[in-house]
Amino acid sequence: MPRFASEPPYAHGTTPRVGILLVQLGTPDDPTPTAVRRYLREFLSDPRVVEIPKPLWAIILNGIILNVRPKQSAQKYAKVWMKEGSPLKVYTERQAKLLQGRIGMTTRAPFVVRYAMRYGNPGIAATFDAMRAEGCDRILAVPLYPQYAASTTATAMDEIGRALARTRNQPEMRFVKHFHDDPRYIRALGDSIREYWRAHGRPDRLLMSFHGLPRYTLDRGDPYHCECHKTARLLAADLELPEGRWQLVFQSRFGRAEWLKPYTAQTLEELGRAGMRRVDVACPGFVADCLETLEEIAMEGRETFLAAGGKEYHTIPCLNDRTDWIAALAGIVREHLGGWLADDWDANAARAEAQRAVERARALGAAA
Repeated sequence: MPRFASEPPYAHGTTPRVGILLVQLGTPDDPTPTAVRRYLREFLSDPRVVEIPKPLWAIILNGIILNVRPKQSAQKYAKVWMKEGSPLKVYTERQAKLLQGRIGMTTRAPFVVRYAMRYGNPGIAATFDAMRAEGCDRILAVPLYPQYAASTTATAMDEIGRALARTRNQPEMRFVKHFHDDPRYIRALGDSIREYWRAHGRPDRLLMSFHGLPRYTLDRGDPYHCECHKTARLLAADLELPEGRWQLVFQSRFGRAEWLKPYTAQTLEELGRAGMRRVDVACPGFVADCLETLEEIAMEGRETFLAAGGKEYHTIPCLNDRTDWIAALAGIVREHLGGWLADDWDANAARAEAQRAVERARALGAAA
């Protein structure tokens, strides 16, 4: 097998494009045990995701988890599956299309916005190759995780690095590491919550639920915990919420090891037992609704709170395809693009230069 992949066909005079690659975590292709097993095998085999010695983890993963969880998870996915497919994929695809239109309103320079999943389809490697075939010689990678974590952002960068490692003619690359404290992101979150409250009233307490990670990630230097806290503080300030009216919690705990605390489910149970009437839950770490927000928070969380004695439970939708979020994302992207996209790009000048490139190539004996 060749060490490097074949380069896409090249034609002299082709105008290069800027590529914007949105990256999400991933999703199974359909809500069936077979598809979920395939997805979980790829996801849970990543050493960035599970930092357990590989031989031991292989026994646990293949002997227990992949024999039990696919059926259970498939049933959960089936509850939230949309007509167009997985919610995460549907919303991410919409975000890519809307971002293309939003940025296109301010520049005529050639660019494309594409999306990929770290696990599942469309994969990063295939999307990376497709973007290069479209003429992208500069690519900005945008992992859609506001808070940086080694198990999310870093593994997306790892996979892009593997794609680069097999590429002979590498494109120029830039990465967005995080945007947990970007004012545009915070404002979009605040506006989405205020809009919900105008329609449904306000809660006794707002829980800001972030995806959990094992406690050892914090001890080993992962900034995720601190970035979640900063997002929560900034969002509470934007909403003008006093102490006691909001709380940060962490969801999706798995296994027996200690994870980042406080736990979402445990907190909901405690608040219900304490007689709190209404709790709202928002998930600032997710920019698109998915299994963890639609099933774990909206369904399981409701059952936990009401069973413990709570009276009213609301989940606030993620940013999804909101216009203010797309505007915020466009601002973040344009900032990281720097001078790659010129607002004063001249199509006629570009065509003239392309023609001159063809003529120079022919003069040197190259095929046009």
